[in-house]
Amino acid sequence: MKHINILMVDDHPIIIEGYQNVLMATKEDDQTLLIDTANNCDTAVIMLNRASKEKPYDVCFFDISLPASEDGKYTSGEDLALLAKKILPNSKIVILTMFNESFRIHNIIKEIDPDGFLIKSDLTSMELADAFQQILKSPPYYSSTVNNYVKKTFTSEIYVDDINRKILHLLSQGIKTKSLSEYIPLSTSALEKRKKQLKLLFSINDGKDETLLQEARDKGYL
Repeated sequence: MKHINILMVDDHPIIIEGYQNVLMATKEDDQTLLIDTANNCDTAVIMLNRASKEKPYDVCFFDISLPASEDGKYTSGEDLALLAKKILPNSKIVILTMFNESFRIHNIIKEIDPDGFLIKSDLTSMELADAFQQILKSPPYYSSTVNNYVKKTFTSEIYVDDINRKILHLLSQGIKTKSLSEYIPLSTSALEKRKKQLKLLFSINDGKDETLLQEARDKGYL
């Protein structure tokens, strides 16, 4: 009997329930699935840390949009995936998200290189079941939207790294640019430069932080 330890993180309990039901109904006869669930970054971090000391997860499913941790250190499923890669190096990382813009997909592949990458609008229960078995045996598994983007050559290196995501998050919390260096170990001029690059990246013509944050929200970074 193969025991497979799984963590599922999504802020909608009904979605987690759906995933669980599909995997339980379609698992192979020799598989026993042990599924932990979390609805926010704080709970997920506790579970990941505990798993790293006790019983590591074989597969971790992360939704991208999640309530940030209390300390602001983890703001999304991307942050959790990076933590999992660090402390659970043998775990398979699966990203599930509604976001389907090409540079968002590119970013996740470049930064996380997940074992599974599924766009929720692509998913049927059959595809989730197939994806799960393939990720266990021979990853990666990308759903159709992701595959189509991967096949196209990415002409521009659009990349919003960890620090830039933190800048966006802090600005959205009302933190002023001059105070960002209290939260991020960079000089104010380095942070200003990054903010300028973000405005270029998101084609912000009026130079306003509000417009930048609105675009970042629309593109799924906040």
